[in-house]
Amino acid sequence: MPEPLPPTRKRRGRLLRFGAALVVLCAVAGYLVVQYVTGGTDGPSCRVVSDKADGPSYEFTPEQAVNAATITAVGTGRGLPERAVAIALATALQESGLRNISHGDRDSLGLFQQRPSQGWGTPKEILDPTYAAAEFYKHLVKVRGYQDLPLTVAAQRVQRSGYPEAYAKHEPDAELLAAALTGTAAATLTCDGRQEATRAAQDTAQDTAQAAATGPDGVRSALVRDFGRDALETAAAEVGGKAAPSPEPSTHDTRTVTLPVRKDTRPGSDRSLRERGWQLAHWAVANSSALRIERVSYAGRQWTAGSTDSEWRTAGGEDGTESVRILTAR
Repeated sequence: MPEPLPPTRKRRGRLLRFGAALVVLCAVAGYLVVQYVTGGTDGPSCRVVSDKADGPSYEFTPEQAVNAATITAVGTGRGLPERAVAIALATALQESGLRNISHGDRDSLGLFQQRPSQGWGTPKEILDPTYAAAEFYKHLVKVRGYQDLPLTVAAQRVQRSGYPEAYAKHEPDAELLAAALTGTAAATLTCDGRQEATRAAQDTAQDTAQAAATGPDGVRSALVRDFGRDALETAAAEVGGKAAPSPEPSTHDTRTVTLPVRKDTRPGSDRSLRERGWQLAHWAVANSSALRIERVSYAGRQWTAGSTDSEWRTAGGEDGTESVRILTAR
């Protein structure tokens, strides 16, 4: 029979076990505090709602918001209708959860799980969300009568998926996102805007310096990335100008990007100035975490990062639709 341990050794063993348990508890508590303060890296902190009373809503992450805004901008930049954008968003929700993933079935990659072996492009190209979205739309517009087809049928004719019915379940969320991000539903997209690192910046295959850029230069680079190189001409983006209306006095502020809203004259586009303005405003909110955007103002409404419920609130000044103002962090 083994000899019983002396009392001092028993106590030492209990203290060591207690100490180890305390360390684990402290680590867990610290993790939970960080997640609470930052909002976590995986949990939803963006929300889109219907512009109809008591309509549905959809919650999603900053990473998903950035990718959804890119997909939408590429579609509208080609003069495509809201229906095309909804089909693309539903497809990306099913294929990747709106995440730019570097893996998949066989050689599938990216937002739409496109395969290099099937001619969709090189791995580097497919992992560029702008390129991937453009390729999806290029194939979608070749589908005869795609706007009148059930969403799942239109998506399947592009994707040739083994699970063609799966796209349908994402249609309600995709339609909410499309309405907000094309600007047809005003003041319906919000994010908490807390400045956290999103996986979007890690997963995209874009130039590291561009992905990391913030402030006015980062906003301008991202506009070109999503809307094309003519974005700064069609939007006439200007750095500087008067800061967005706020309760505090505002003066000349080099952290502000002013986007005068102009009619989109590209072929196929019939969107109003107001829709164009809300698309730019919602695009800025969707990119708020990645680009460190603190405030967005348009048409007498204002979104502020970290404010209660991150709502669009009535702002001072004129209720004009001439420009979108984006205030970046210091």
